Amino acid sequence: MSHTLKVLSVALAVMLGGCMVGPDYQRPQVKMPASFKELPGWTVAAPAAEAPKGDWWTGFHDPLIDRLEPMVSVSNQTVRLNYANYQQALAEVQVARSALFPTLGVTGSATRQRSGRGNAATTASANPGSIENSGSLEGSASWAPDLWGRVRRSIEENTAAAQASQATLANATLSEQTALATAIIELRITDANADLLSKTVDTYKEAARVVGNQGAAGTAAPSDVITARTLLENAQSNLIALGVARAQFVHAIAVLVGMNPEDLDIPHDGTLPATPVIPAGVPSTLLQRRPDVAIAERQMAAQNAAIGVAIAAYYPSISLSAADGFSQSPLAGLLHVANHVWSLGADVDETLLDGGARHGQVAAARAGYEASVANYRGSVLTALQNVEDDLSGLRILGQQAQVQSAAVSDAAQGAEVALNEYRAGTVDYATVAAAQATSLGTAQDALSLRQQQLVDTVTLIGDLGGGWSDDELTPRTAGR
Repeated sequence: MSHTLKVLSVALAVMLGGCMVGPDYQRPQVKMPASFKELPGWTVAAPAAEAPKGDWWTGFHDPLIDRLEPMVSVSNQTVRLNYANYQQALAEVQVARSALFPTLGVTGSATRQRSGRGNAATTASANPGSIENSGSLEGSASWAPDLWGRVRRSIEENTAAAQASQATLANATLSEQTALATAIIELRITDANADLLSKTVDTYKEAARVVGNQGAAGTAAPSDVITARTLLENAQSNLIALGVARAQFVHAIAVLVGMNPEDLDIPHDGTLPATPVIPAGVPSTLLQRRPDVAIAERQMAAQNAAIGVAIAAYYPSISLSAADGFSQSPLAGLLHVANHVWSLGADVDETLLDGGARHGQVAAARAGYEASVANYRGSVLTALQNVEDDLSGLRILGQQAQVQSAAVSDAAQGAEVALNEYRAGTVDYATVAAAQATSLGTAQDALSLRQQQLVDTVTLIGDLGGGWSDDELTPRTAGR
């Protein structure tokens, strides 16, 4: 058997140096701008040094975000699903790689046989027949050398697919993390809105008391009393209604961290998260920073390798086989040199006519590659659009926030002045009601604006790729 293995070892060394048909993969060039259009006024940074890292959420300085975000990568069911898919893809790479190596096996058999007892006239005791023992022990090996690179291209295809699955896992994790941060921000805004409405209710109660006293004294019209009471009741109703949205946000947060909705209780807290400074970097970094771009690029590499697999079908396939062992009857002395047997064989298989099947497979593979190139370039363009949208949105929201802050202050002052003027009898209560409604609406608009700034900041972090980099993908030289 050692002679056979030596032959196979020599053949393996020779055959592994065989050629690989099909195109070698090169990432297509995409036109990237030198900078983002919205970049002026933003921090320019090298992503490896300044950009948000894995724990990007710490920049919001919110204890609830800091506590729950790490749970997403462990307990979120969407992330666990994609992790299982990634593990399956890695196993497929191992299956493809195994085709490069010989298959070895061992078989053994033993037979105990009794011969005939003679004619009927002979007694059983006189001629019981003879018993013979025989057996064999044999090792076998088979191997199909990868002369044309079909197996190696298949390994490339499966490796690229596994890397795409790994990037899909990263993309799913980042997506769920940003969804969690957004849900917590919306919860905080809801609590802040509840605080605002609680103060408004107190203000309306005081106004209703003043109007009620004047109505009792006959100095205020009954309609003023009803108007004041209606404003108060509407504010109280809106405050109660916030409980529905708050409960839904808490339930959504629980599901995102892999918990049953009833198991998570989040105390009321109207403190809003801080707004972190997000270095935008340069557009070309999106090719490394965005998991979805990496997915498209790795799918493109897999489709390129599939072309080589399809082309290899034009060439003959060769398989080698060998057997080495012992066979003996009777069984005694089985392992003696005299009982040694061996064999070597080779098979060649070539399809001469297939009705254009292989041509169609190659054409389909090339078309699949071209589609993946278009998908990759489209993903890059979408990434650029996303970041430009985020940067412009945050820039404009920042300008709006300055004006809105002044509007909140002016509206609050206007409501206070109107109430004082009503007490002095210089204006009717309709003026007070309008001023108070304006003050509340302006303050709620400011909260909505703040919410949009925070959510857009989370979106920008996601669109910049969070703390992920395609350097984290497994080596891309597998199978070469």
